[in-house]
Amino acid sequence: MHKQLVITLLLAVLGYASVNAQNQKTARPNIILIVADDLGWKDVGFMGSTYYETPNLDRLAAQGMTFTTAYTAAANCAPSRACLFSGQQSPRHGIYTVANADRGDARTRKLIPVKNRETLPDSVYTLAEALRDAGYRTASIGKWHLGPSPLSQGFTYSLAGDHRGQNKHVSPYGIPSLPDGPPGEYLTDRLTREALNFLDRKANSPFFLYLPYYAVHTPLQAPESLVAKYERKPKSPGQDQATYAAMIESLDTNIGLILKKLDALGLADQTIVVFTSDNGGIRATSRQDPLRAGKGSYYEGGVRVPLVVRWPGTVAAGTVCATPVSNLDFYPTFLDILKRPKPGQPLDGISILPLLKGETVAERPLFWHFPIYLEAYNPKLDGGRDPLFRTRPGSTVRLGDWKLHEYFEDNGLELYNLQTDPGEQRNVASANPAVVSKLHTLLRNWRTKTTAFIPTEPNPAYIAP
Repeated sequence: MHKQLVITLLLAVLGYASVNAQNQKTARPNIILIVADDLGWKDVGFMGSTYYETPNLDRLAAQGMTFTTAYTAAANCAPSRACLFSGQQSPRHGIYTVANADRGDARTRKLIPVKNRETLPDSVYTLAEALRDAGYRTASIGKWHLGPSPLSQGFTYSLAGDHRGQNKHVSPYGIPSLPDGPPGEYLTDRLTREALNFLDRKANSPFFLYLPYYAVHTPLQAPESLVAKYERKPKSPGQDQATYAAMIESLDTNIGLILKKLDALGLADQTIVVFTSDNGGIRATSRQDPLRAGKGSYYEGGVRVPLVVRWPGTVAAGTVCATPVSNLDFYPTFLDILKRPKPGQPLDGISILPLLKGETVAERPLFWHFPIYLEAYNPKLDGGRDPLFRTRPGSTVRLGDWKLHEYFEDNGLELYNLQTDPGEQRNVASANPAVVSKLHTLLRNWRTKTTAFIPTEPNPAYIAP
């Protein structure tokens, strides 16, 4: 009788341990965050492109939730990534652009812009640090662009990431933290192989894999066989660059290998996979019609990006969410999933866990602030406010269907209804003074709250037209 009781108790304990282990896996899912570089909102099949081929990403979207109104908190590389990892808007961390803030012809800049910071301060408690302190193995494989190394910002393993923002896509790469492969090796392929090696490493703790590819950032380089394929393929209006298309297909193929590895390791059901881009695409390379402009602009084409989240058992397959979200939301969302306390610093996003579960979140304003200058890529094709700059100093707010732009040089205000005018072609500010007043007040109050710099000092080199 005593022996039977011991066996019964032992089985109960073992059963509890097994259930508890499964609960731990559920409570601390693995996380893979894949960030493409300069990939536009409509540069993938699941967002409507008929020229670019992305079967693996389309399958991922079919298995998870697609966000049709996803934004980045900045319209170019470094500030977008700084916002993602800090959970904070640019006025808090001071990274607004890449390199200097006074870009473009000095004679056409009316104001002295804010001085730009190029490295994320160590005082910021990053998303990677939060996950590391929650017991995660943290790895960054690919572009960093926020300082000398991800290892100083919460990652325990890093490869191919430093201060640089762009790189050759063919070996020899010249990346100090990535040994060159054989001549002609393709960087997207190499980063994937390194990521697969990381996934193969067995461990008892969950992992956070940050996989920021250098693709599809310039220079446009891709395997010749793929380029030839798209040169033969019928073009789509505004989407017809064969090398860019080949880069996208290569990116998609490699992401497919990551997903296949998760299946092979039996980890797919225990892993959140997030795919997005750091900002909008370059409009002269690929148009995002009906969205206006592209990378570097705060019109929709510069800040709206593709976003998919797959999390089996929590996110219903094949779902679509139209609620506006931001890459600022990743940090608080992961903390919410892990039931971790918020850090001792402001977080400007919200948890979108309710959206992932098919619920709703309260309507909120989204803000952008850009007190600097970015010169034009292509004056005829950029779609900016004027042909000289993609962006002049200003701020933007979106609330509901309304979006207000404020420009500091001339105190200009532009109001658009994104429901009826997603291309931001019809400025309806004069016809909607009450909406302008409401949004402008929100914007001014937000700038005060975040101590956002507003340029007012005249540029002595400026020559009025």
